[in-house]
Amino acid sequence: MPPNDIKTVMDKLYAARSWQHLANDPLSFCHRYSDPADREVAAVIASAFSYGGIRIILRTLDSIFSAMGPSPRRYVENFRPKQALGDFTGFRHRFNNGRDLVALLWGIRLMIKDAGSVNSFFLRHHDHDAADVTSTLNAFSSAILKQDYGPVFASSSAPADSYFPFLFPAPSAGSACKRLCMFLRWVVRPADGIDLGIWEGISPSQLIIPVDTHITRICGYLGFTARKSADWRMATEITAALRLLDPSDPVKYDFSLAHLGISEGCDGSGGLRCTACPIAGICPHSCCKPA
Repeated sequence: MPPNDIKTVMDKLYAARSWQHLANDPLSFCHRYSDPADREVAAVIASAFSYGGIRIILRTLDSIFSAMGPSPRRYVENFRPKQALGDFTGFRHRFNNGRDLVALLWGIRLMIKDAGSVNSFFLRHHDHDAADVTSTLNAFSSAILKQDYGPVFASSSAPADSYFPFLFPAPSAGSACKRLCMFLRWVVRPADGIDLGIWEGISPSQLIIPVDTHITRICGYLGFTARKSADWRMATEITAALRLLDPSDPVKYDFSLAHLGISEGCDGSGGLRCTACPIAGICPHSCCKPA
């Protein structure tokens, strides 16, 4: 199919984003707050724990934000790790426990204390002239993990039995960095009713698509990637294909593509879902082909 036809379908898919989809997405927690400072802190937390099934993710995040009160920014500014270790002693989200959550909150507090905001801390490591955020994410994750976590772990860095470093992967290790890329999409892309547009200094053209199981499968159907492993190379390959459709804002399509799976039930099994699918006209997957 000609690229212009693909772009037409993809732009219609983007335009079909809805509040119903947002309600079924971790980004919805950021929309609880009107202050950009609160939204920034909420975005770090919500993206960090956005792995696993969506119901589990939403339940985890609800428990965290309920405990933080009306202002996440104020909560981390006044954060006391010793007290929080007791408050979150029963917390568990798959690999991560309460100690990892406390380390995350402490890390956010340190970034804000050091630079004034997470945005400013991030910009210290950002290469404005780079084609994408590969080098930036390598430096950003490294800088976060090098902060002093002594009040949480009784040592400056996370011990071997902690999964806190899992929250800040790096492209240099081959990781797709799905949650960090998703966080950047939320805060960097212009506010469009879904994404927040609260950060300055990073171009949307530099963003890389967050690769999860839904994006891997659907973008494979669409021919945006031929790779099988959801790694950084796949993420950049899909982004390169999307950049042909919108060079200035390639990851604008991420939310809509992901929710074909998250909210609309696309699982590759075919049937009536494929008949009504908004990308049926460009998807060559066998279950989408006309009879």
